[in-house]
This record gives sequence, structure tokens and C-alpha cells, in this order.
Amino acid sequence: MVEISYPKIKSVLESILFIANRPLKPEEIAGVLEVPPSLIEQCLKELSLEYEGKGIQVINVAHGWEMATRDENALFVKKLLESPIETTLSPQALETLAIISYKQPTTRGEIENIRGVISDGVIKTLMEKRLIEEVGRGDGVGRPILYGTTETFLRHFGLKDLSELPPLPDKETEKAQFESGGTLAEEEAKVVEQNENIEGENK
Repeated sequence: MVEISYPKIKSVLESILFIANRPLKPEEIAGVLEVPPSLIEQCLKELSLEYEGKGIQVINVAHGWEMATRDENALFVKKLLESPIETTLSPQALETLAIISYKQPTTRGEIENIRGVISDGVIKTLMEKRLIEEVGRGDGVGRPILYGTTETFLRHFGLKDLSELPPLPDKETEKAQFESGGTLAEEEAKVVEQNENIEGENK
């Protein structure tokens, strides 16, 4: 095992996070530096504090750590790139993704029962974008495929884990929504779409 000083660990962490194209787990980094994961976790938390108030931040997202531009600078970053950030998911895809994120693990049949329409194409699109994945098989007839969200989903919406999903409307709100002609699927889609818009502004 190579001896490496504490300041050097933090320096290496900055370099690794800077070039990484996905959130990195402390265990992954620890394997590269050959030091305990707990030490990496400690250094990451310190780096996060050290970057407070700067244009770049070190954040804990999607079960890992990454460097990202600060939220309030998103407007200027967009101007430089001259490329407005657009929502890349259709309303149908957002609705389906919302159902999966809140009901997972869930089957295509369950999704279609809630949406009221065939959802093969939308599920295929979400799979291609790596926002959902097959997570197993159900116990029903034919053992249908179960779908769940991925770490790409967490990263896309800036969530540390699924516990950070916004709460759905309570029963009274849901009842009022139903009486006004809306559906729970539409309400779930609104929650996911709001998150996507916020994440788009943060990039």
C-alpha cells in the first residue's frame, strides 16, 4: 500500500471528481487510493464545505459524489454554451416515469392500468435513456418484468436517494384532484416534471 498524505488525498479527490462523468462512491475512490472508505468520506465532506460559496460545488448525489456548477450560476453557464436547456421527456414519458418512481417495483400491466393506455413505447424510451431498468420478475401469470428507477434517474433529478422524492398529495388532495377530472398519474407526473425543470436550471 502506497503511503499518501491527507492533503494529497484531497488533491487527488479534486482531480478525480473533476474528470468523472458520473457520481463516484467513496468505496470506488478508496480502491484507487488504497485507503479506507471512511477516510475518503471524511475528505469528501471537508471538500464539500471548502467549496461552499464557490462557483463549483462538491455534492452527494445518486449514492455518490460529484462536482457540479452552483445552482445560481446556471443562467450564465447557459448563455456561454448558447444552448438552452430543454426538457427531453415527453408528457407521456414523464407520466410513466412518475408512476414507476413512486410505485416501484412495478409491471407494465400496472403502469397501463393507471395510465389507461398501452405503454410499451414509452417504457422502451425510458430504458434507452437509462432512467429505468428491469429489477426482477413478478409473481403473477407469466412472471411479468418488474421495473424500477436507476442511479441515472437519481442523478438526472438531483436526488441523493429515493427518500428525497417529493411527497405525493394526501388523500383529500387526491380526492379533489379526481373530482376535478385529474388523475393520480397526472399528479405524480407534475411532481417529476417540476424536479426535471429544477434540475435543468441547476445544470
